[in-house]
Amino acid sequence: MFDIRWIRENAAAFDQALAKRGYEASAAKLITLDDSRRSHITKLQEAQERRNAASKEIGKAKGSGDDARAQELIDEVAQIKAFIQSGEEEERKLIADLEAAMAVIPNLPYDDVPVGEDETDNVLLKTHGEKPVFTFNEAPKEHYELGEDLGGMDFATAAKLSGSRFVILRGQIARLERALGQFMIDLHTQENGYTEVSPPLLVHSEPLYGTGQLPKFEEDLFKTTTDHYLIPTAEIPLTNLVAGEILPEDQLPLRVTALTYCFRSEAGSAGRDTRGMLRQHQFQKCELVSVTKPEESLDELERMLGCAEKVLQKLGLHYRVMTLCSGDMGFGARKTYDIEVWLPGQDTYREISSCSVCGDFQARRMNARFRPADSKQPVHVHTLNGSGIAVGRALIAVLENYQNGDGTITVPDVLRPYMGGLEKIG
Repeated sequence: MFDIRWIRENAAAFDQALAKRGYEASAAKLITLDDSRRSHITKLQEAQERRNAASKEIGKAKGSGDDARAQELIDEVAQIKAFIQSGEEEERKLIADLEAAMAVIPNLPYDDVPVGEDETDNVLLKTHGEKPVFTFNEAPKEHYELGEDLGGMDFATAAKLSGSRFVILRGQIARLERALGQFMIDLHTQENGYTEVSPPLLVHSEPLYGTGQLPKFEEDLFKTTTDHYLIPTAEIPLTNLVAGEILPEDQLPLRVTALTYCFRSEAGSAGRDTRGMLRQHQFQKCELVSVTKPEESLDELERMLGCAEKVLQKLGLHYRVMTLCSGDMGFGARKTYDIEVWLPGQDTYREISSCSVCGDFQARRMNARFRPADSKQPVHVHTLNGSGIAVGRALIAVLENYQNGDGTITVPDVLRPYMGGLEKIG
């Protein structure tokens, strides 16, 4: 989360940074909570000192034959001991109150992050490639029209099985989705220097707290009856690989990737993207996570962005990169780039990857540190995460950008080895 000592010394800067995110000033409240904690700890320390002193006086009183004074001291020590026991419980409560107050405050944006309220204030960083030109006369179809016409997307049966925001893929469309995921994981492990991990899809609450999904965003999660949560992104198990660890400096940067299913309740998205696969409860994503030294994290963000871009470049898809404004960034991010792919069926750009640097925000929640080679004092690591990329949205983009007038889909060259050499679907 945050270093309360830093907040004390930089209260105005802390509140100004929160204001950029549209969040209320919080320094005074946090400092007041910390004052209560500090004052109580001082009382406990004074009580412990008096207990120790009184214990020594008991022996002297007994040695001098002053039994009455010895009994007074014994009674005093008993009272102090009871106060300390109850005081330690109060100390834990005061610490918990401070941590709970900080746990729902978002990370502070870097100075170069554009200030704004929502996605309309995001800033274009760059574009890549050109929008496709279609030779057929009809308007390009959306992915669900193409998928249903080919018999490869079945939303009706999925709804019968599981409700809304699910889909059944069949045949060559199902194989195309699998090919996309395999292509991504191969690219990141064979060319981009990431180590593949196959993590659990169910986690306890602690990893979700560590990466910032809990306690603020519990309604977005699927929870089981065994107090497990289905992961909304592989960022959670991947980042928590270093939770509670002190890493040697030569292990950094640590770069890991995973191709997993992800699960999101899509709380608050009623009425949005109800047709097709854009917003599903269950989807596949290739996730990228990096753990770095503080001075290397911003360079790592640029590197991660490049790795995600390479997926779209090899697929031959037109996209743009946006620098998110302060009001549109995720809870734990200090700076975020979104990659938005062009979807001709919708005639618009849609997010397909988001790459963020979190500074030491998650590391403090997870207590993840490293030991610099020239220092005995451990330092919190910096963490980064990014989509490399969302498989379902990549499937949408391929279907819409590679559609033909006869309803078939041309398979991108880079995917043909994963499709048994197939050049067209349909």
